[in-house]
This record gives sequence, structure tokens and C-alpha cells, in this order.
Amino acid sequence: MEFRDYYSDLGVSPDADEAAIKRAYRKLARQYHPDVNPGDKAAEERFKVINEAYEALSDPERRRKYDELRQQYQRWKQRGGTGEFDWQQWQAPPGYGGYTREVSPEDLEDLFGDESPFSDFFSSIFGGMPGGGRSTRAARPRAGRDIEAPVEITLEEAFRGAARSIELRDRRINARIPPGVRTGSRVRLQGQGEPGLRGGPAGDLYLIVEIQPHPRFTLEGDDLTVPVAIDFYTAALGGEVRVQTLDGAVKLKIPPRTQAGRTFRMRGQGMPRGVRSSQRGDLIARIEIVLPEPMSEEELAELRRLAARRTSRAT
Repeated sequence: MEFRDYYSDLGVSPDADEAAIKRAYRKLARQYHPDVNPGDKAAEERFKVINEAYEALSDPERRRKYDELRQQYQRWKQRGGTGEFDWQQWQAPPGYGGYTREVSPEDLEDLFGDESPFSDFFSSIFGGMPGGGRSTRAARPRAGRDIEAPVEITLEEAFRGAARSIELRDRRINARIPPGVRTGSRVRLQGQGEPGLRGGPAGDLYLIVEIQPHPRFTLEGDDLTVPVAIDFYTAALGGEVRVQTLDGAVKLKIPPRTQAGRTFRMRGQGMPRGVRSSQRGDLIARIEIVLPEPMSEEELAELRRLAARRTSRAT
């Protein structure tokens, strides 16, 4: 049997008081709880270790017994640890059982099913759960756990909706992602999580959405920003340009004397304001001024004359 150092498991010193032990337990329990880390077996095992340590140290009688055992075990190790450590004198009498304080037997069953939440060390030293274990609840149906899976989509798919085929634990699941999702959105697929036990319902699958960066559009809340290139003739004299949106091209009027960097807000041309929402954000067109292509020698000559005249007026 392997000795468990419960103080080390909780990250507290052997002389820690009850309040310090409880604070350490609650901090670690929040961090490693299976509901916070769905599908993470390492976190699940860590949570079991934390719960067992707290179960041993939070009860004064158990802690006293454990401290005596720990001191004797450490002395045995200091003497070289030769031979077998005498575990028998520390074993709990038959039928002796404990109880949980922070996590009830029902909650432990929901978390770990029929698998024991305690190590052989704990069960041998302190006994099992009340009533000889949880066998009296064996017929109780238990719902399957929820599962999370990341999914990447394009901006266009976030705008229009998308279909995905998800490979999950030897299963292929066809999923529909609704329009209007954002990075961090959770798309629920009911009944596609882990199967239930003893006739219990299956859990759900949650797709965690991440929108990939777009080469042209920038998403800010419900609004989209897009660069719009115009030549300096249109910037100086005004005109009309076509602006590409996610829903097709629209016309934008450019007033005379428009500077580079100026923005124009095009109402209702952005992203849906929510999942399946009929309302949309805005499209923000940011002006970039470029040279016309190609430029003839005649055009360049005219520009030189205009530049010279402007310079002479300034002086």
C-alpha cells in the first residue's frame, strides 16, 4: 500500500489550522473540479486526490490518527525503510465508515460513477463510505457528462451559419452552427456527450467557437471594419465607390476633399447582433488613398504644373 501525504496534496504545512486547510481545499477544488475541466482525466484524478486529502484532514479524529501514522511512517523511512511497514495496526475496524463534508456521496457518484473516489490507503486507514459503500444506490440512473470540443470557423461562416462533421471518440457527429456566433460562443448539441449509466440520459456536447482572422474584415463587437481604396481624384473631387460586404457589394458616396483614414459608417451592413438575430451591426469603411493605375506622362505633367502653381501661391 502506498502512503499518501495529504498535507502535500493540499499544499499546506502539517501545522496548518482548520481554516487554512479549508481555504486550500476550496481553491484547488474550484481549479480542478470536473465540471470546470470536462473530459480532462488528469484534472479529474487531481480532484479526487484533493477531496481525499480534505476528507482526511478536515475531521479532527481522522487527522489525529493520520498525524500519528505519518510520524511513525516518517521514522520508519528515516531508519532506512527496510522490511515492510506495519500497516495492519492502522487499519480501520470492519464496517467502520466515514462521511464527506464538502462533497456528498451522491455528488461523488455523479462525478465518478461506481468508481471509488478514495484510494486504497484511505479506505484501509479510515474505512469506506457510510453503509459499506454506495451499493445501495447502484440502481440509480446517472446522466452522462457534458463534453466540450473546440471548432474553428471563418468569418463568413459566423455570418451565414455553417455545418461541421465532428470526430469525437470514435463517433462522427454532424453539427449545425447557427449564424451570429462569436469567438467563445457555446453551441449545444443535446444528447451528444458521454452516455449515461443505468439508463440515465446522455450528456450534451458543447462546441466552443473560434472565428479565424479574416484577411480583409476586422470584427469589433457586432461591427465590421473594412479598408476601402480610392484614387486621389475621387478623394479630391468626390465620387462613388463599391464597397464589398459579407452580403454583397454596396455603393458608398465619397464627398469632395476626403482625407485618408476617414471612416464612413454603413448602417446594418455588419454582423448579426446575436444568434439567429435579424438585426445587424454596422460596416465601417476606412478610406485609403492610392495612385491611379496606370498614370500617363500627360497626367504626371498636369500634376507637376498643379504642384508648381500651388507652391507659387504658398510663397
